[in-house]
Amino acid sequence: MTDNIRTMFTGRRKEAVARVRLIPGKGLIVINKKPFETYFIRETDRIIAKQPLIATNSIAKYDVLANIRGGGLTGQAGALRHSIARALLDLEPELKELLRKHGFLTRDPRTKERKKYGQKGARKRFQWTKR
Repeated sequence: MTDNIRTMFTGRRKEAVARVRLIPGKGLIVINKKPFETYFIRETDRIIAKQPLIATNSIAKYDVLANIRGGGLTGQAGALRHSIARALLDLEPELKELLRKHGFLTRDPRTKERKKYGQKGARKRFQWTKR
């Protein structure tokens, strides 16, 4: 890699923030110094996180070193997917159309809705009583 290429890429989803470094390798994924399979317990989270690598046929090309903070596991998987896609785009600009078509470069804007005053939660109200 040349000096003008960034090495750390950020991805976000809900409250989770993932910082990823892609290194040429055999497809090893390490998250917060833990193996990928032990960090993401659910298979769906593993599938979500690997989607950009699978779509671009580069699962065995790069090793992924990630630091993830905030949110839950599903949000962290989405943030990891976003950051991996951004890193792949920087390393291989010709993948932009493919990554964009699958929606991996777009940050998911959905976040938790705030609680409103006079209510029990964001949408739930207190029970109405007639008398």
